[in-house]
Amino acid sequence: MEEEIKQGSGSGAEPGTLPEGTASEAEESKKGGSRSSSASFMSALEKSMESLSKTLATALEDRANVVMVRINDDALRHLDMLVEAEVTKSRSESAAFLISEGIRANEAFFARIEEITRQIAELREQLRQTMVTNE
Repeated sequence: MEEEIKQGSGSGAEPGTLPEGTASEAEESKKGGSRSSSASFMSALEKSMESLSKTLATALEDRANVVMVRINDDALRHLDMLVEAEVTKSRSESAAFLISEGIRANEAFFARIEEITRQIAELREQLRQTMVTNE
């Protein structure tokens, strides 16, 4: 297109200028592309917000247990970010959300811990049985 501008695209326009109507067509094309990318951005944002809402709802359901925890300034800043962005309503909701997401992101790790602790419990039970039979 740059060469067309410099050469005048053969419609009698002076070199370095666009033929009549081309500038407005180019602007409309930019606006259309801009509208299209804005629409796709908004669509992606809506999907992201829906996903976040579902994740948050899952993380916050059945919260009957209370845990007190000390956190550093950086963690507190992140909790407050979620509240300020109105992703969560409180620091408590932010903490529950982040804990839930941390567990979900590390499912394989927790599955391995669960397996090992089950084996430890079985070994302890075997040890108790051995001690009872030896008495």
